[in-house]
Amino acid sequence: QVQPVESGGGLVQVGGSLRLSCTASSGTFSRRAMGWFRQAPGKERERVAAITWTGGRTEYADSVQDRFTISRDNAKNTLYLQMNSLKPGDTAVYYCAASRAPFGTKQPDFIAWGQGTQVTVSS
Repeated sequence: QVQPVESGGGLVQVGGSLRLSCTASSGTFSRRAMGWFRQAPGKERERVAAITWTGGRTEYADSVQDRFTISRDNAKNTLYLQMNSLKPGDTAVYYCAASRAPFGTKQPDFIAWGQGTQVTVSS
């Protein structure tokens, strides 16, 4: 397995948008559910969104439902997170992670983690 690599973080104003990307080797990406997590200073890491290998099921934290969209391009071994209507509470380091299984989307299922990308939402 090769560690996933996130990109696309940055500084954005309240109400703005960002799209995060995550690339991984086929060994890490293929036939695995994928997820986005985030961790703000002083807080525990939380699962933001997850998607099964086929893309047929997506799951979101209540705090980002209807604002964030997770998607994947299996031909490119790339995962995305489109973030709209950003709020200061979305400020965190965002991590991409690969699950141990095609449909394992719960936090303990994720076993391969990227280094993270910082997202800062300014008011």
